[in-house]
Order: sequence, then structure tokens, then C-alpha cells
Amino acid sequence: MKIISYNVNGIRAALNKGFETWLTAAQPDVLCLQETKAMQEQVDTSIFEKMGYEHYWFSAQKKGYSGVAILTKNTPLAVTYGTGIDQMDFEGRVLRVDFKGVSIISLYLPSGTNTDRLAYKFQFMDEFQAYINRLKKEIPNLVICGDYNICHQAIDIHDPVRNKTVSGFLPEERAWLDGFLRSGFIDSFRHLNPHPHHYSWWSYRANARANNKGWRIDYALVAAALENQISKSFILPEAKHSDHCPVGVELNLH
Repeated sequence: MKIISYNVNGIRAALNKGFETWLTAAQPDVLCLQETKAMQEQVDTSIFEKMGYEHYWFSAQKKGYSGVAILTKNTPLAVTYGTGIDQMDFEGRVLRVDFKGVSIISLYLPSGTNTDRLAYKFQFMDEFQAYINRLKKEIPNLVICGDYNICHQAIDIHDPVRNKTVSGFLPEERAWLDGFLRSGFIDSFRHLNPHPHHYSWWSYRANARANNKGWRIDYALVAAALENQISKSFILPEAKHSDHCPVGVELNLH
């Protein structure tokens, strides 16, 4: 199963930048989208249906903001919209599809770019950890794909020294991601790719992408129980429909 995660920073904008051509070439079995910035009815979903994808959308209540979606070539056994926690769900940040042997979540964890949002981000992180702890008892084989808005280690950011007081690389955020991984998940990219200079987001300022001055804040975290099923993990920086690029993992499921 080939799973790709992509913060598209607006699905309608991405479609105007050649997203359809990219998807036709990439051919994931499951595509997790974040920051769709659209209600389902605002998107020409026939594009995806013609490619053989079913699609599920969980949009924010506020129009043109946040939102997640999942495209899949196989019909899920179940689809769960949100977490059941109102203060997390009104911004459309968590969507899950269940298959035999694996359940896949598209996650868009909040950014903490200002003081109010940083407090919301920390609350979200704590509540999401508690939600996943409960969910794992029922569904152990989770793959949580998405934009976590956190760089885990110094290797995951182009300038760890200057950014240590910036949200996304704060010690408290990194410690949370540490703990989340220790609770039973594998960073699938780092599992197979130990080398530096691999990023998934670049600022639009100062020619950051051309100079590869980026951050790795998008992940495909895989339940530790599936470790031996991870056959490939990758980042696709050549896809340029957003300030993020796609990340992915391939699993050999029995």
C-alpha cells in the first residue's frame, strides 16, 4: 500500500498548479490531504473520481480555512470524521479511514505562530495524544499522516540554532513529538533515511526553497507493530503545488 500525505495549502489553488497531473503520475493507493481550505462542494471532485478515487472530506466550519481529506482507491471499512472532541473538530483537522489490517489518519496539527494559537496548539497536542492512546486499544495498526507543524530534531531543520525559540522547533513541541513516538510510533522517513537536508516545508520568503532552507514538519508515523511492513519511505520535493511537498510510505500488508 502506497500512502502519500500532502499539505496542499488550498486544494483549489493546487489544482490550478498542475496537481491533477502530479496525482496521475504518483498513483498513491491512499492520499491524505491537509489544509484543503475548501468545502467538498467547492471542489471539482469528478477529477478524482475519473482517476478511480473515492474521496472523503472533513472541512473546517470557517470557510477557506484548514480542513483535511482522504482519497482512496479501495473502499474503506469505515470512515470517522473528527475525534468527537469539539474544540479539536470545528477546524477540520482529523479524518480516519479503516481498512483490513491498517487504519490511516490525515492530521493537520495547528500552527503556533502567535500566542493565542500556541496555547491552542499545546491543548490540541495533549488532547490528540490522549485520543490516540484510547484509539490504539481498539485499532492498534495506525498510520498517522500529516502536517504536525513540528520539527523533531536538529537534523530536521536548516537552522536549528536560530529557530530554537520559534514555534515548530520549541523544546516543548519537540519533547511532545518525542513522547508521541515513544508511545508506539515510528517516524517512517527517518527509519529508512538517516541523512540531513530533507525537508517538507519552505518559507515563501528569501528564496528558501531554491536554497533548500526548509523544515521537515510533515510525517507518516507508523504504529510500531507495523515496523517490519515498512518497505519504503520518501519525500517528494519536486512536487511544487504548495509551500509543502508530499511525504509518503509504502507498507507490505499481509
